[in-house]
Amino acid sequence: MLNDWHPVALSQGIATGAVTATDLLDTRLALWRDSGGVLHAWEDRCPHRGTRLSMGALHNDTLRCAYHGWTFGSEGRCKHIPALPALGEANLKAQVATYRVQECYGLVWVCLGEPAAPAPPPFPEFADPALRKVWCGPYDVQSSGPRIVENFLDMAHFAFVHEGILGMQEQAAIANYTVENFDDADYGSGVWAKQCRAWQPQASKAATAGADIEYTYRVVRPLTAVLTKHPVDRVREAIALMLQPQTETTTRVWIILALDDFTSGDDELRQFQDTIFLQDRPILESQSPARLPLIPGAEVSVACDRMSLAYRGYLKQQDLRYGVLRNDQENT
Repeated sequence: MLNDWHPVALSQGIATGAVTATDLLDTRLALWRDSGGVLHAWEDRCPHRGTRLSMGALHNDTLRCAYHGWTFGSEGRCKHIPALPALGEANLKAQVATYRVQECYGLVWVCLGEPAAPAPPPFPEFADPALRKVWCGPYDVQSSGPRIVENFLDMAHFAFVHEGILGMQEQAAIANYTVENFDDADYGSGVWAKQCRAWQPQASKAATAGADIEYTYRVVRPLTAVLTKHPVDRVREAIALMLQPQTETTTRVWIILALDDFTSGDDELRQFQDTIFLQDRPILESQSPARLPLIPGAEVSVACDRMSLAYRGYLKQQDLRYGVLRNDQENT
């Protein structure tokens, strides 16, 4: 997880002259943009006495700590200590931890370690000019990232958690679908479920009647999944779920819609997505344990859980240990 890219903010939300605080993988982050528009991602901790640097102030591309006024340049190196003004910059050794950061899909992405991939997870539909892009959330959830991805991949809950929108109890049966590993130029590698079908009373904000919808689910990184819809006589649409693991059991959820609906307003589309996700949130926060168990027999599974089981197998292959429970970990 340390060597992957994770979303931490909307790009447009990081304005020049302001510092944004957030958390990633149990690490406090301070995000800021300098006068040239360049993004910086620092550990949100002054190396002097541990105060959040995001409480400080930016001036001429330097960040001043609110506690003792220590000033740090854009590379994170201390430039001035007000209590010791005679000390020249060359004699100051304090250094803030800095992290790699980039912008992609209208989001800010941070890697805390050595990036295993040069770019964030693939989302090819974002580049399709025939699709409109809408950012939803973020949604804060008291649950692990893997629990949230698994819920995103699950169709059997539609008839109960999203009844009247994505499903109906009278049509709760899940038809057979195919699960495979994939490796291609557009999505990279991962696991996918295809020929997934569900009858939905209102599959989208633009829907005016119920319809049988075909889905394809792709897990492209441990905490990123892309759902594509294949409406009859319409352009393929996509929903990307991109997670910011703040701790093992607290997660910020970012969702990007790529739709061919150019009639509904942005707020209408967000409200529809809000309704769906906020129905999921209490279910996710009720699950025990909060970390996803990768231990055989820890939970009962049935045939329509094949994609969930494939996802769990994928996480084992990735040797994921953050936000999950494994046989070789303490069961806490």
